[in-house]
Amino acid sequence: MCEKRYIVKLSSEERDQLEGLIRKGKSAAKWQLKARILLHADESEAGSGWNDPRISEALGTYPLMAYRVRQQCVEEGLEAVFTRKKRKTPPVARIFDGEKEARLISLACSQAPAGYASWTLRLLANKVVELGIVPAASHNTIGQVLKKTRLNRT
Repeated sequence: MCEKRYIVKLSSEERDQLEGLIRKGKSAAKWQLKARILLHADESEAGSGWNDPRISEALGTYPLMAYRVRQQCVEEGLEAVFTRKKRKTPPVARIFDGEKEARLISLACSQAPAGYASWTLRLLANKVVELGIVPAASHNTIGQVLKKTRLNRT
């Protein structure tokens, strides 16, 4: 299946930690599954040293998951298996900060353009770009900002 074989050798403290995690039964099911995978994959004297297909058959998961848990344990350590990875890229920055949001709200509260009874989300989106408040905005974004401030226009 996978070219490289990662050999997991757990210390007695690590085995105790994993067995305690399973025994308590209060942790997330995913954590318990990963702990079981590592205990079965352990090739130290106290471990069983099972291969990925055998682990996946015994635990009802895919061999690839067993491989990835084993790989992460060897490459990053035991703690990395049970912690979430940090994002490599930051989340997308907000288009509207406080000042721009205030300008949008004042625009939405102002008189609608000639020929319209009230501002629509699409009209507002076009107007904030036209006025140079933001470089680009969709009507969905405008709706979210106004909904957050309870000024939704429909």
